[in-house]
Order: sequence, then structure tokens, then C-alpha cells
Amino acid sequence: MASKVLCSIITIGDELLIGQTLDTNSAWMAQALNKVGIWVHRRVAVGDDELAITTTLDYEMAISNIVLITGGLGPTSDDITKPLLCNYFGGTLVVHQPTLQHITAIFTKLNRPLLTANLAQAELPNNCIILPNAKGTAPGMWFEKNGAIIVSMPGVPYEMKSIMSTSVIEKLLQKFNPTNIVHKTILTAGMGESFIAERLVAFENNLPQHIKLAYLPNYSFVRLRLTATADDALFLDNEITEYHNQLKQLVADIMVIDKDETIEKVVANLLLQHHKTIATAESCTGGYIAHCLTSMAGSSAYYNGSVIAYAYDAKEDLLQVNHNELVLHGAVSQTVVTQMVQGVLQQMKTDYAIATTGIMGPDGATDDKPVGTVWIAVANNKTVVAKRHHFRYDRKKNIELTALNAFEMLRQLIIKDVAI
Repeated sequence: MASKVLCSIITIGDELLIGQTLDTNSAWMAQALNKVGIWVHRRVAVGDDELAITTTLDYEMAISNIVLITGGLGPTSDDITKPLLCNYFGGTLVVHQPTLQHITAIFTKLNRPLLTANLAQAELPNNCIILPNAKGTAPGMWFEKNGAIIVSMPGVPYEMKSIMSTSVIEKLLQKFNPTNIVHKTILTAGMGESFIAERLVAFENNLPQHIKLAYLPNYSFVRLRLTATADDALFLDNEITEYHNQLKQLVADIMVIDKDETIEKVVANLLLQHHKTIATAESCTGGYIAHCLTSMAGSSAYYNGSVIAYAYDAKEDLLQVNHNELVLHGAVSQTVVTQMVQGVLQQMKTDYAIATTGIMGPDGATDDKPVGTVWIAVANNKTVVAKRHHFRYDRKKNIELTALNAFEMLRQLIIKDVAI
């Protein structure tokens, strides 16, 4: 019979605690584990300190079936995880010949000298299962103690992902029979979290105990996620699909998509589906919208290019913005953003275009245009829609919000087009 399998994730490194490096590992691991029914109920970051690591390990092993560790397996003196785990589990470091051969082959291929520190990475605890690392020199290590499984992996994300995908998840499923976990998500726009919750009071009260509704706001958008757990996978999927359909009907007027996708992915799929192309004219976002569009595989089918016109001269020369109107109204204006989107549409010969201009901060504000004032325009060859926004965050977040709102404006324009 399936059971709830609990997992703790420990990420190791001083760089995580001081904010020098963002912990993307635990988020990826949690998603990968959740897909196979393993529930991550704790994520802990600790520094490169023996006492902190061992104390944390003691605690997590007492409350979890599985403890996954990343970080501290490199060749330098601050990488203390391997010898610490060896001592913790009462093992001895010995040369692991397959790992030594793997490391030697890597350095030979790169035509680089093999240093003593690199060779030491082949010294591994003799009381663990070695998990090969096809992407790097530090292998993973699998320990078992008091009914718990402890796996240590490198902190380099693509190395950790490789070991998780090729070894760890499969071995965990051989050890455990986790209960089924199913998620169904809806992305909404145009209504705040509290207003949506008020609309869904009756729906939420009628959910069975094993199905939960979560509200996941992200500034201009709110994700609604239904999560269900049960032993019978087929029954569970049918049941949560029924509630998901009910939820879609209740939020039909604000629903962007009925799955867990980003707004840029939604727009990309619309462009692909209708065989349309796009270009961008970016001032305040500095190419961020183009980055979002091109970060997805297959973007060459719908993305033609971008003009990053920051200075007045660039707006005039590259996008044919009228000099007199630019001086009269200023770059952050409806007139200028409209001319920008029309200019890039003509220059790039695309079906759709996005343009942005604004004041992201912390400087550049005027009395009538405070920091966070942004004009966004979207257009096709018949229609231009321009809208002013007032964002209240720091420069980075204001840029991200501009992109999110630009994609939503474009989505609405595309949907209006195809409905005609």
C-alpha cells in the first residue's frame, strides 16, 4: 500500500546564507520529487560549518524518510561535506577506481593538468553507494542509516540534476511506494487574490479533505492550484479533473490558461498556433522581453528581433519616433510608445509588436512621472493598444512586471484577433 514519503533537502554553502548565490537546487528537486509522489516538507540551508551540518543532519534524519544534500563536494578546502559525511557514517576514504578513471578522462580530454586536489575527488567513503556524475568530477553518495536514506550531491545545478535524473529518483522509487500526488493549476489575471478567494468560498468549502486549493499570487497574476493525494491514481486523476473543471467555470472571465504555464509561454504558444510573428521595441526593459521570448526552444518560429532604443537618437533613427513630439511629450508618454510599437512593427515586418518606455528607478523621476511610471503598447497592422502603469517596486521587479503586463496585453490582442 502506498504511504506518504517525507523528504528534507539540505543545501550547504556560506554563499547561500549571505545571498551571493541563489538556491535554485532545492526548488528543482522539490518539483522533481513531487512528480513521483515524494513530499518535500522541509528545505534547510546551512553554511560550511561542521557543527551546523551535523546538527541539521541529525534533526532531518529523525523526521524524514529521505534527506537530500547538495553542496560542499568540490576540490577546495572549503568543501567539507565529503569528509564530514564519511566520519558521520563511520566510513573510511578510499580511492574509487571508476571515479578516478572518469576524472582522468575528463582532464585528458580538456588537455588540462590533473592536480592533487582533483585526484582527491576520487577518494570516497567505503560505506556508501557511489552515484556516477556524468557532468562533472564529484560523484553522488548514497548512505542508509536507521531506516533513512541520505544522498549527497554536488551543488552545481546541472550536475545535481543529472545525478537526480539518472540515479536518485529511480533508486528512491525502488525503496519506497509513495502515495500519488496530483496538481491541477489555473493561471488568472486581472483580479486580486482576496477577491478571487471571496468568489470561491463555496467551492473551497465543498472540497473533500484530500484536495486542497492554494492561492499563489505573483503581482499581476494569481495561480490557483488544486492538490490531491490518494492511493488510487486513476480515481484521483478523474476526481481532481472534475473539480478542476468546476474551478475553470467559476473563474472563466479571468482565466489565462488552465495549466501551470508562464504568461510568456502562453503567448508563445498562441503565436505558434496561429503562425504569427513578433518583434519588440524596448527602452526601459532593455531587452528583457526579448530575453523571455527567446529563452524558450523554438522561438525562431515566432520571434523576428528587437530594437533596444534607450537614447532619444536611437528612438528617432531606428524607430522613426518624431523628434518634436519626443521633446514635447518626453520619452515616457503614450505618443512615444505608440510610435515605437508602430516603428518596430514596420521595421521588423511582423504580425505583432510590443513596445515599452518608462522610469524604472531609483533615479529619473519627475513631478508628473514618478519612479515606476511605464507605458506599454502592443500592436498589429490594424490596432495599437497603449496603457500606462504605475509600479512601486525596485528596478529589477519593475522591469519584470513590465514584461508580464506586456505579455498579458499582447495575449488579449491576439485572442481578440483570432475571435474576429
